[in-house]
Amino acid sequence: VRIGDGEMLYVYGCAGHGASTIVLRGANEYMLDEMDRALHDSLCVVKRMLESNTLVPGGGAAEAGLSVHLDDYANTIKTREQMVIQEYADALLVIPKTLSVNAAKDSSELVAKLRSVHARGQHSEDPDDAGLKFTGLDLVEGVIRDNLAAGVVEPAISKIK
Repeated sequence: VRIGDGEMLYVYGCAGHGASTIVLRGANEYMLDEMDRALHDSLCVVKRMLESNTLVPGGGAAEAGLSVHLDDYANTIKTREQMVIQEYADALLVIPKTLSVNAAKDSSELVAKLRSVHARGQHSEDPDDAGLKFTGLDLVEGVIRDNLAAGVVEPAISKIK
């Protein structure tokens, strides 16, 4: 089969499915390098997902939940370590802020809503609010949503290491 200036050989009906080939085509070397990096990153994510036995909701959900929890914990400490824990809680919010800025969304508003929902989920006695811990950013629509139900997840090992 001829594709562009190159010729490809396709083999169908093989008994084993042990290997696959992905052919990348681009306008120039720079585009091919970027596509190669993106493909490599995607395959590494898939590998980590398959190796990990546990998942966490993505879109900044884990970071926002931990930030709210650490902020609450810091308020129980009466020594100067309280400031360190609060600063760490604030630093965790860099991830959802960066995600929303990269998606050209209003990061201040989205992260404030995200923190508010996680705080309500952690402090509420209402069983309906228990699912709020899965709330993360939907950067296509520019809103917050249940990212676990939407299938936006990350391997837990990437949060532990």
